[in-house]
Amino acid sequence: MATATGAFEVTSWAEEVYEQLEGGGRLTRATVEQTFTGDLTGAGAVQWLMAYRADGTAHFVGVQRVRGALGGRRGSFVLETSGEFDGSEARGAWQVIERAGGGELATLRGSGSFLAPHGSRAMYELDYELD
Repeated sequence: MATATGAFEVTSWAEEVYEQLEGGGRLTRATVEQTFTGDLTGAGAVQWLMAYRADGTAHFVGVQRVRGALGGRRGSFVLETSGEFDGSEARGAWQVIERAGGGELATLRGSGSFLAPHGSRAMYELDYELD
């Protein structure tokens, strides 16, 4: 198993509230684009559904597509994402959705995580295998 590390930069973020919750929370949908650097290079696009609590913290889930290069191979892959925002930083976990990618990354398997302090830059780690 190999480990990829690096950063991603959020290049666009469009978030909309689709339901206000009793007690001050809300449900939102965010469409986000990213640029990856480090061991993984390329562009990402994710749809996140978020449940904000009244105190400003949130839980989020999403599906993320990445197109680029990893481990000397080019292609695309898809990640399932879930995590928590504590009001100042987001921590998330990734799981590769097997057989959902293409090109030389079609056989990618693995999981990872990211840490995103409030702002546009995050650090990632992805443990992976390629056939």
